[in-house]
Amino acid sequence: MTDVNLINNLWVILAAVLVFIMTVSVGLLEVGEVGERFWNSLLKTIVITCAALFIMAFVGFNTAFAPTIDGIIGNPFYNGIFLGGFSTNAPGILSGVWWSMDSSYFGTGLTTGTYFLFEAAFASVTLALVGVIGLRKLKLEAFAAFSIVYFILIWNLPAAWVWNPTGWLYLMGVRDFAGGLIVHGAAGAAGLAIVYRIWQEEKKKGLKESPAVNLSVSPGWLTLSILLLWVGWFGFNPGSVLAFNNEATVVVLTTFLAAASAFISTMFFKYLIDKKNPGLPYAANGILIGLIIITPLAGFVSPASSVILGVLGGPLYLAGEKWFGRYRWFSDPVSLFPGHLLGGVFGVAMIAFFTQNAFAAASGNSNLPDGLLFGGGFAAAQQLGLEMFAVAVVLVVVFVISYVSMWLIGLLMHGITDSVKLRSIGIKKLIFF
Repeated sequence: MTDVNLINNLWVILAAVLVFIMTVSVGLLEVGEVGERFWNSLLKTIVITCAALFIMAFVGFNTAFAPTIDGIIGNPFYNGIFLGGFSTNAPGILSGVWWSMDSSYFGTGLTTGTYFLFEAAFASVTLALVGVIGLRKLKLEAFAAFSIVYFILIWNLPAAWVWNPTGWLYLMGVRDFAGGLIVHGAAGAAGLAIVYRIWQEEKKKGLKESPAVNLSVSPGWLTLSILLLWVGWFGFNPGSVLAFNNEATVVVLTTFLAAASAFISTMFFKYLIDKKNPGLPYAANGILIGLIIITPLAGFVSPASSVILGVLGGPLYLAGEKWFGRYRWFSDPVSLFPGHLLGGVFGVAMIAFFTQNAFAAASGNSNLPDGLLFGGGFAAAQQLGLEMFAVAVVLVVVFVISYVSMWLIGLLMHGITDSVKLRSIGIKKLIFF
């Protein structure tokens, strides 16, 4: 292994560890926003982390990142089960690199183990984002069963299409730097399918609207969670360069500046609306919306552009919160939909506006044209069409597979929700998760 490849591997392993921290941090975010009695949120995130490692090693890494079959899904038998099984000659284990990391493709020299850890961490935190929508309504065993399908198919198909260099959307020219669509948007689509299935079960039990899970802020846990998530994003975005170079440093800047700018924007516009201190939840969600928006284009834009994107994040989040808050058939106190779904899709769309080819080329995406705001013209407009086409395809496919999976799991487990108890005054949910 050359010195450059060694440094790249050490950098991406460090980034993977930081991303793994984010999964449990999402559990802390739930505890911080909906109350300390939700301590089982932490158990859920541990289940997610262990399931991600086990299932992705078993076959999920192959279905996402092995050479694809007709651009649709990675060959599940490419490297055998558990990253080569008992073989001492499995590609990229004791020598060599993972096939897409050689000079024919990304050229960063990552070994199988390094790249597996990084992508398993991404899969893990994505399911953690999906899980925030279930809160205590969803049976833990149903969610665990869902994770099997999730880490073999639901997360893996979009990853194979967009992040695999032989995927059909990648070959069309679609790009998503660190997961605005593959992580945040897809998590929102899967979460929407789950809450729709929950609502169907609740209606059958006689409920007129879905029992709300309200905010009950624990300031210490919420502050700790957002700081850990912010630190974890240091691995999430800069690690996605898949190499330790100057562009990785630029991505650190774009990521952190977008978060700070979105915080200022969210707090400012919320203050204008209410004329009072917005409080800690809006501070946390302001930082998060900036991190989410910058994720799909952090390696394609300048630090100045990241500031503008962050400023746009404040009113976007507040408008999304108001719009999604109108609906009474789901409860979303941790802001999966106005934050991750809306912010992720918005960030993907902004690729076609704010990209500068010099930054994109430095992160290994030299085919991306300059954005519309930088003279990209027809090529940038075409890129916008490609990105929006990918958004539509991924969101629909993830929603459908997630819904069908939960429907089948419900048949096997006699429902995915815990039982409800009707009372003479109002409706109260019996809480187990």
